[in-house]
Amino acid sequence: MKPHATIPYTALPAMSDAERIAAAEAFRDHVGKRRTCRMFTDAPVPRAVIAAAIEAAGTAPSGANHQPWHFAAISSPEVKHRIRLAAEEEEAAFYASRAGQEWLEALAPLGTDEDKGFLDLAPWLIVVFGQRRGGIEPGESRQNYYVTESVGIACGLLLTALHNAGLATLTHTPSPMGFLRDICGRPANEKPLMLVVAGHPAPDATVPVHATRKKPLDQIASWL
Repeated sequence: MKPHATIPYTALPAMSDAERIAAAEAFRDHVGKRRTCRMFTDAPVPRAVIAAAIEAAGTAPSGANHQPWHFAAISSPEVKHRIRLAAEEEEAAFYASRAGQEWLEALAPLGTDEDKGFLDLAPWLIVVFGQRRGGIEPGESRQNYYVTESVGIACGLLLTALHNAGLATLTHTPSPMGFLRDICGRPANEKPLMLVVAGHPAPDATVPVHATRKKPLDQIASWL
C-alpha cells in the first residue's frame, strides 16, 4: 500500500456472534417494513429530519471519495407543482407510447399511471443528482468515477434513514428526467437520477399486494 495520510479505524462495539446475529436480524426486520407509498398527507416534516437523512446519505462510499452527488430538497408548493406538471407530461407520454407492452404488463399489478398527485401533497421532494465532474474540494472540476454506483448506494442510505425516522417514501424516476435539472437550477454536468418523495402516509394508504412479494434468500444469494 502506498504511503498516505490515515486515522485509526472507527471503533466498533464489542459483540458476541449471537449479538451480531440478533442485530443483523433486527435490522433486516426493521427495513423489511419499508414500503413504497403513493398516498401521502400534507402533514409537515421538520427540515432537520430531511437534513439528517441527507447527511446520512452523504456518508456513502464513492469512487475516489469524490462524493458525486447533490440532493435538492424541495418543500416549496410552487416548485413541487412545477415538478408534478412536468412529470405528469412525461409519464402520460410514457404510458401512451414510450413503454413497450411487456413493461406495461409488468407495471399493471402495481396500479401505477400518469397521475402523480403525491408530488403536490407530500411535504418533501428530494431530487438526487449525479455529478459527472466535481471532486471533494469546493469548486473543483475533476473527473468523477463510478457515479451511478456511488449515487445508488447513497440513495439506499437516504431511503433507509427516512424510514428509520418514521417517514414513508416513494422513488420516482420519470423518463426523461432533464426537466428536474432545469427546475432545480442545477448545472449541465449534473444528471437527475432519482426523485424521492418523503412524508407521512395517508390514514387510508394501501400497498399493492404485488409489492409485498420479496424474493427469498435462496433466490438472491449463493454461498461459495
